[in-house]
Amino acid sequence: MAPHHIRKYQETDHKRVQDLFSQGMVEHIPATFRHILKLPQTILVLLGVPITLLLVSGFWLLALGSNVTLLVFLWLLARHPWKKYVVMYLQTDLADITKSYLSAHGSCFWVAESGGQVAGIVGALPVKDAPPVRKQLKLFHLSVALEHRGEGLGKALVMTVLQFARAQGYSEVVLESSMVQQDALTLYLRTGFQKTGEYLFSKISRPLGNSTIQFKYCLPSAQAGGT
Repeated sequence: MAPHHIRKYQETDHKRVQDLFSQGMVEHIPATFRHILKLPQTILVLLGVPITLLLVSGFWLLALGSNVTLLVFLWLLARHPWKKYVVMYLQTDLADITKSYLSAHGSCFWVAESGGQVAGIVGALPVKDAPPVRKQLKLFHLSVALEHRGEGLGKALVMTVLQFARAQGYSEVVLESSMVQQDALTLYLRTGFQKTGEYLFSKISRPLGNSTIQFKYCLPSAQAGGT
């Protein structure tokens, strides 16, 4: 296992950061596809449509062809929200990371280097519409290169955000993650985050059954202050 260290983002990291983010999001397409295939309504359609066509037409090839068409459609359906998510953030905060994360007090963007290359990323921004008397920091874009999984980079990046939040006087760190991002969900729970809510991010999330899960980490100093 190569040693790693975490540092603030530099402009020379820009291309690598965007690539890591894009690759990390696209990785979730197969998991989303498998999740869709397990839904009761999907199973009903995949069984019902070819059987109906077979009974009506009597042609096996037509029935089989309909299933292939349905599977292609479901793959594209699983792919769409992740591709849209990538385009949205590459055109907003990740288009100019220095301006978005490093130009103001209370926000930051870090990279984890391992083996001489950027192998992990994470950002943090203050929550503008946080509840009264709460100062919240939101964790964004945690991603670790596939070849560097299992080296502790994800946990180290999350702990970096928590340490930064404590030093900056935040009372809570919040984040959101998709229900199909099982490795990330496990990591957040193991590092002390608590699930606080669940919702459907968009209209397309409803047929996909892919909800967004909200998490919160209460900093010890904030907890102590409330007792």
